[in-house]
Amino acid sequence: MKLKKFFRAGAVITAALLTTAATSNWAATVSDNGRGKVIGNPDAKVTLTEFVSYTCPHCATFTLQGEAPLQLAYIGTGKLMLDVRSVIRNPVDTTVTMLVQCGASDKFFRNHAYFMTSQRTWLPIVRRPTEGQRQRWNAPDGATARKAIAEDAGFYAMMETRGYSRTELDTCLNDEARAEQLETNTVADFAEFGITGTPSFAINGKTLPNVHDWRTLEPKLNANFDTF
Repeated sequence: MKLKKFFRAGAVITAALLTTAATSNWAATVSDNGRGKVIGNPDAKVTLTEFVSYTCPHCATFTLQGEAPLQLAYIGTGKLMLDVRSVIRNPVDTTVTMLVQCGASDKFFRNHAYFMTSQRTWLPIVRRPTEGQRQRWNAPDGATARKAIAEDAGFYAMMETRGYSRTELDTCLNDEARAEQLETNTVADFAEFGITGTPSFAINGKTLPNVHDWRTLEPKLNANFDTF
């Protein structure tokens, strides 16, 4: 996908978030269930669990292709509740997840879409660190390492455009207990759902085999609604 199309897709997702929020309270109903961030009608008959890694290019592609229709046709109508769970594969995943989840829960989904739709601008940086960056990112103190990643990858500047202060972001990145919990959640999700890669999905607690993109997920969703 060319960059112009890439950023256009990001704008579509943002517009979908804004449109859905303006027309339905379900898009603004966000909570934390301990393992992920949940949006939508808590009484919906269908719960879609989405397992994503922020350093996974296929996850960014899913966001570009699937987030807008999910928001508009499923979550906004109140017939689906979405549970987004972060898969921690490396320290960058931990850092981005802690930034995306920083602050009030109702900020999460726009933070999430922002990092996913801009992934192509920052992923090359974290994939090819200099030797100095590598040393900073492997600091013995986890918070120090995460703040170094955030600085070198431009994450502080990105989040400042979202209205966060450096102090707020540092407070989130300093939370070692939260960092450990994210890793624990990943282990638990892999054990419970048998996840082998990202993105992966489950409907009403049942993992969908060989479903890793919007093209294969959409018919599974629609077939599930047809059963009600």
